[in-house]
Amino acid sequence: MDKTNTSDELISAIEALDFQNKEKEKRAAELIIANKELAYQNEEKEKRAAELIVANKELAYQHDEKSKRAEELIVANYELVFQNNEKEKRAAELIVANKELAYQNEQKEARAAELIIANKELAYQNDEKEARAAELIVANKELAYQNDEKEARAAELAIANKELAYQHDEKSKRAEELIVANQELVFQNNEKEKRAAELIVANKELAYQNEQKEARAAELIIANKELIYQNEEKEKRAEELASAYQELKKAEEYLKDYIKSMEEMMFITSHKVRQPVANILGITSIIGGFINSPFQLKKMIIFLKRSAQSLDGFIKELTTFVGEMEEKRKGY
Repeated sequence: MDKTNTSDELISAIEALDFQNKEKEKRAAELIIANKELAYQNEEKEKRAAELIVANKELAYQHDEKSKRAEELIVANYELVFQNNEKEKRAAELIVANKELAYQNEQKEARAAELIIANKELAYQNDEKEARAAELIVANKELAYQNDEKEARAAELAIANKELAYQHDEKSKRAEELIVANQELVFQNNEKEKRAAELIVANKELAYQNEQKEARAAELIIANKELIYQNEEKEKRAEELASAYQELKKAEEYLKDYIKSMEEMMFITSHKVRQPVANILGITSIIGGFINSPFQLKKMIIFLKRSAQSLDGFIKELTTFVGEMEEKRKGY
């Protein structure tokens, strides 16, 4: 009975050991699979790290590009401010023209009965009107050029919008400002066309003006004098600017010559003067050892004299060079 129990226990133990061995093999297989999966995950992490490095480089490049776009936008804003100032000037000129036209309309009503004497003046006024019309044509061309420039700026802003996603809102504002500016320019063009139409109507109505010759002539004389004065002032300003430019050019040339002269002087000081000074210092440091040797002492004194003469020659050369620099400076 005991043997039977023992053999059963042995069989159970063997089965248990066999089960444990199978479980260990399964665990070993699972560990091998887990190790392979960890190796794969490490490789994936390394790939992700490499991709992150590339992404960081790309982000740095995009940041530089964004900085460049921001600088371009600042330049475009400055240019828009300048164009707005020009538009304000044009608007002021149109206001003055409108006031002058209103004044002429009042004069036309008062002078409606005075026709015959003004016929000779009408030819002159027609010439003046043609000149005004030519000025309006030039102004329209200038506005067309500004429109082209604004369209070019708009194209640049559109390219910047594609390149810089996060600046979309700012670029939209710029685009809206450009649209408003274009609408304002269209409005100004329409106003100028209206002014031109009003001038045509005024030409027809001016047939009814008579006794404005003397007043108009006097005003034109005053205007001509003022224009002559302004032209003289402009010529003076132009001469002053030309003179200032020449002075700046002379100053620039003087600075170039001065820098070149200083470089030459530094060369003389560092190369030519340094050698005899080094010789003199070397001789004076060893001359004490030749007190009891008159021949060698005499030889050292000759070397010392030659170095001093060489130093004196270089100093004279340097003094002459400085004098020439001073003469050049006076010439400028």
